[in-house]
Formats: sequence, structure tokens, C-alpha cells
Amino acid sequence: MGTDLVLGEGPGQISNNTAPESQIDLAPPLRQLPRQLSRRQKAAIIVRLLLAEGAELALQDLPDSLQGELVHQMSTMRYVDRATLKAVIDEFVFEIEEVGLSFPGGLEDTLSVLDGTISPATAARVRKLSGVQIAHDPWSAVSTMTSEQLLPLLENESPEVSAVLLSKLKTSLAAELLGKLPGQRARKIAYAVSMTGTIAPDVVSRIGRSLAEQLGAQPPRAFEDDPSERVGSILNVSPAATREEVLDGLEEEDTAFASAVRKSIFTFANIPERLQPGDVPKVTKDIDQAVLVTALAAATGDQENVANFILDAMSKRLAEGIREEMAERSAVKPAEGDAAMNEIIAQIRTLETGGEITLIVPDEDE
Repeated sequence: MGTDLVLGEGPGQISNNTAPESQIDLAPPLRQLPRQLSRRQKAAIIVRLLLAEGAELALQDLPDSLQGELVHQMSTMRYVDRATLKAVIDEFVFEIEEVGLSFPGGLEDTLSVLDGTISPATAARVRKLSGVQIAHDPWSAVSTMTSEQLLPLLENESPEVSAVLLSKLKTSLAAELLGKLPGQRARKIAYAVSMTGTIAPDVVSRIGRSLAEQLGAQPPRAFEDDPSERVGSILNVSPAATREEVLDGLEEEDTAFASAVRKSIFTFANIPERLQPGDVPKVTKDIDQAVLVTALAAATGDQENVANFILDAMSKRLAEGIREEMAERSAVKPAEGDAAMNEIIAQIRTLETGGEITLIVPDEDE
């Protein structure tokens, strides 16, 4: 005689009125049919089963209301018979297999999927038109911001709010932001972090939503990089005469901006101090040898040390061959020499962007 396991009840009681052995019905038991369940009950069964199997479920990503309903539903359930369990699993597997495509839930998750395919201005406009409906976790939007965007918040918000912000960011980003603050302000925020141990989750969520709304209200930036870096990139591949003339003009207009531009410039003359000798072969292998000979032959006077640096870092046999070609070459025209040097600079920048080489960072005092 089987024991019936049902939802919302304990195991059924077996009758104590045992019939005589001669009257026991030896017919096979009737097949047990699955019970009819609501979708909430089915969801609770699947969650319980997955947890029992050791699966890691990100239930915290669900809206608070759904998390509460799931907890309540699971608290009212006791036992599930095998037929019902099998039916629920079969239905769950069928629905999973029928899914052909899924979309992210929430505005911020959708914008993350589209990152790089739509402009920052469009993303900002969508946030604004939607009333800045930040996803269920507003910190996911805040954490994607740059240090330049987050720094004003730390400067203007209370130490307590700033402490929560730092605590929700990656350690490296939090350390970078803390280092950019005045000493006294940084100490206040650091002390406020010690007071966040008892802060309630809903308070942290409200702070995140407020900060996300402030960041969403900021006008979109048309350019991601700093103005000094953009000017420096242009001057990198400009003729030397043009570069010096522009820098002299910037010195007269804005000394601070001119200094920032000079730091972002990487020219042929900077190669010995910025390029690792071991990276020279990586740079020269994809440059036409005629271009390389032209650039090194044009490197006379103050730039002669650059030519020697590159040749000394190459194989002895290759360097000797290039020196012979340089000796046989006639004088190089300035425009032709600048073009060849710029091609080498462009190759260095390409390798740096691709992560194949790392340039030496100049000291701040230089």
C-alpha cells in the first residue's frame, strides 16, 4: 500500500485496520496521475530541485516582489509525488528547448548588449525618455562609469553616500578615485566606510538609484578621450615644423593645456625613452625595409640617437645591412623623412593599442 505525497500536506497516514491476509487485494496499484499545479508552484519545485542538485541560482537578480512570492510559495509546500515531479520537469525542459532567442531584461542590460553599436548620445536620450528607469540593480549602471564621471559625485555628496559608492565599485577604481581627492576629504570618506556595516540593503539601493539618475542626467560626451590627447594624436603624425609651431602657439594661449598636449605626444624623437629595446623587432618586422631605411637615414643631428637605438636593438646582420643601405642613399627630403618616421610611429601606436607592446610611461616631473 503506497504512501501518498501531496503539496501542502504531510505524508498520508496508513490505516491500522489491516485486513486479513486472505482478503488482501493482490491487484497491481493504480497508476498515480500528476497533480494540477499553478505556475508559481511549478517554479518553486524547479528552484528547490536545482538547489538540491547544487546549482548556483542568481535569484537576487529578480525583482524584490518575485523573490518574496517565491519564498512565500516554497514555505507553504511540503511533499511532491514522483509523477507530479516528473511532469513538472518534463514541462520545464520542453519550454527551455523551445526557446529560440532571449532578450535582456531591463533598460541597462539592453544598453549593455547594444554597447558599441549605438552612440552614447542615443543611449543617454533613451535613458532620459524612459524617465531614467534604472534596472533592478542601479549599481550596474553606476559601475560602468569612468573615474572622471564619478569623481564629481565624491566631491559633492556627503561622506556617507560617498562611502557607499566606493564600497560598490571595483577596488582598483575606488583606489584611483580616492587618490584624486584632497587628503582631508579622502580621510572622511575612508572613515565613513567603517560606518556602512549596518546599513540596510534598501538604503544602498536608494542611494544607487539616486546616483544613477544623476549620472543619467549628465549631458552625453561627444568625445571619449581628453582634448589634450586628441590634439596630441594629431600632432604625432604632423610634420615636425608644424608640430613645434602649434605647440609654441598653444604655450602663448594656454600654458597648462600646452603642457598636457606635450605629455600626450609621442614622436620619433621619443622612441628611445618610451620604447622597450626588446619591442623594436616587433615594430620593424611589418615595416617595409625601404621605409625603415628612409626614416633612419633622415634621423640626423638630434635624432641620430634614435637611429642608433633602433639599429642596436635589431639583429646584428640586419642592422649591418640597413647601415649599408643608409650609407648608399642620397640625402632624404624632409617631407619624405617625416612620412617614413610617422609610419614607424603609427606602427608603434597600433601595437600598443593591440596590447602587443607596452610603452614606458614618462615621469610626471618630466
